[in-house]
Amino acid sequence: MNPAHLAPALGAHLHEKNGQSGVRFAVWAPQAESLDVCLFDTATGPEIRRIALGASGNGVWETFVPGLAAGQLYGLRASGPWVPEAGHRFNPARLLLDPWALALVGSTERLALQAGHTVADPLKPDQPWAEHQPDPQDNAAAMPKGVVLDAQAELGAGAAITPRPVIAGERVFIYEAHVKALTRLHPEVPEAQRGSYAALAHPAVTAHLQRLGITTVCLLPVHQHISERHLLARGLVNHWGYNTLNAFAPEPGYAAATGGHDPLDADQATAVRTEFRQMVDALHRAGIEVVLDVVFNHTAESDLDGPTLSWRGLGQNAWYAMGEHGVPHNFSGCGNSLNASEPRVLQWVMDSLRWWVQAYGVDGFRFDLAVSLGRVAALGHTFHPHAPLLNAMLEDPVLRHVRLIAEPWDIGPNGYHCGGFAPGWLEWNDRFRDGVRAFWLGHPATRGELANRVCASSDTFQRGGRRPAASVNLLTAHDGFNLADLTAYARKHNAANGEDNRDGHGHNLSANAGVEGASADPRVQHRRGLWRRALLATLFCAQGTPQLLAGDEIGHSQQGNNNGYCQDNTLTWLDWAHADTALATFVTGLAALRRQHPGLRQARWFTGQPLADGGPPDIGWIDVNGQAPSFQAWQSTEHRTLGAVITAGETGRAPTERLLLVWHAGHGPTVLTLPPGRWSLRLDSTRARVALDAAGGKSIEGQLPLSEPGVCVLVQSLQGG
Repeated sequence: MNPAHLAPALGAHLHEKNGQSGVRFAVWAPQAESLDVCLFDTATGPEIRRIALGASGNGVWETFVPGLAAGQLYGLRASGPWVPEAGHRFNPARLLLDPWALALVGSTERLALQAGHTVADPLKPDQPWAEHQPDPQDNAAAMPKGVVLDAQAELGAGAAITPRPVIAGERVFIYEAHVKALTRLHPEVPEAQRGSYAALAHPAVTAHLQRLGITTVCLLPVHQHISERHLLARGLVNHWGYNTLNAFAPEPGYAAATGGHDPLDADQATAVRTEFRQMVDALHRAGIEVVLDVVFNHTAESDLDGPTLSWRGLGQNAWYAMGEHGVPHNFSGCGNSLNASEPRVLQWVMDSLRWWVQAYGVDGFRFDLAVSLGRVAALGHTFHPHAPLLNAMLEDPVLRHVRLIAEPWDIGPNGYHCGGFAPGWLEWNDRFRDGVRAFWLGHPATRGELANRVCASSDTFQRGGRRPAASVNLLTAHDGFNLADLTAYARKHNAANGEDNRDGHGHNLSANAGVEGASADPRVQHRRGLWRRALLATLFCAQGTPQLLAGDEIGHSQQGNNNGYCQDNTLTWLDWAHADTALATFVTGLAALRRQHPGLRQARWFTGQPLADGGPPDIGWIDVNGQAPSFQAWQSTEHRTLGAVITAGETGRAPTERLLLVWHAGHGPTVLTLPPGRWSLRLDSTRARVALDAAGGKSIEGQLPLSEPGVCVLVQSLQGG
């Protein structure tokens, strides 16, 4: 058997020993004094058997139990010291989840209240951490249970999924989406499927993605997750899912097979996994990759007032990056940080990633707060681009072939590292987001800044052999204003989140065209439409990898809420009934224009030098007078019209076309002097026009009038002279 296709070594797996079939349990808990596995017949029934595991060395405890089979339910109990100030919080009265469990059954709705210590009101803890005492009450009835799976059968099911489409890096177009929010209100999806994996696989949804030209869907977290204590206290839920409970199983809340409920038995858990695989298969057949947003910077155990569910109960000092007085570091802002420098934690992450690729057919990962994964304990938890976990992903025989995307920051000390990851990584580029927003929406900006951003932020990414595609260009993301609100609100409106509008980013570089929020004024609507189309056109005509937030193409608004993480309702569910179909058509045209013209998606960096002796440079810049901007013009914040002449062909081939890109965000009309020759106007964002051939493009020579803010693309063909 290919070693790359073996199941994880730790966890619960079918095994044969001395001619007997059974299950081998292996658990890493290096500071525990003893460890037991507890068996159950049902998710809520009593414990029927308890078996002690033996220490087998290197912090691993294991045992073989003959007679057990796939579908067996189990949990763990770990005994050891209770010394909070030293980080030890062992409590054998608390049933623990196996970190390597491949499936769970049982309710997870209020798991955030399952603390390992005695607390009068878990919704409002007020006792100092050092004074915590272990809760002696057995909580097995309230805990989910792990499920023993036939790992080889799971890997076989993954191998049967339609293979991933082959997409060149410079042709990738990412669509960031939430499974439920994207599909919950889609009118063409049957009601019973809406908000589910099955809905995302529905022909009406895949057809929309294909029309847009999407190559890669990046799904907000689908690892099984729970809602935090503070949300339960407010009657809210964790909608986005950045609070992982199990890193090997799909979130059942998005499964039509269980009606969005937690599975109650092994068969229901199987149905969830099957539905997820069918979704991946359908997207692959539609020519679309599936990338998962994954959270390995922290766990669902929160701070020390939070629950003891798995990692903390098996040995907090081993699993977490620990600070002083037994308190985990909090580089995530969520209460704890995993110790990615620890080899077994690294193994757990790698096993999870390989499992999703091999057993579920996914094609890549976007790593939330990825800087935390590169913090090295031996370097004082500072970030290093060649940290063990980051290197392991690039070198692994399974993972080195998938897309790896970093969110290149966390909230820890020196936590911002955009452009700081190694070759092989793509990164979210917030410098593109902020520079482009500022240019179009009236904030301090220069043409020099815009030029850098639309050239894949070469000042940030052009080092160490990286390519332009490393820059994931985005205007908006799940976190922050969406496009409709970016152009309709000057400030955030997050009162519904229950934090007195204190949450969410305050620096949004947004604008409202004179009216805060919804407006029926035609002048306001016209100005906002100009901005939206100009922003989108800038995204699709920039070098690098474009990423679109689901809903931006149909004008969805969250009513000014820029932190909808806890809003599982119509605020975040895409409003298909009132979709801006004209805007969606415009986005479709932009994506097609990008596919058609290699000058908009070069695989190599521009140099400003001729591609051949005596030929024009690959890129040249012009001011409104048709001449190269002066040094002072590049730095001016007053003038906001810029042109770029790109001469290009497909990668590795001779130039076939010359493109003139024009960005005009000025306050009044102007005229741009065109380079010599006749040009075909293929994009005019002010009029929402995209032409994909010369017949549809307006022929222009000499001068280009620019009256309103917008982006233009003009084309000269070099073929046939």
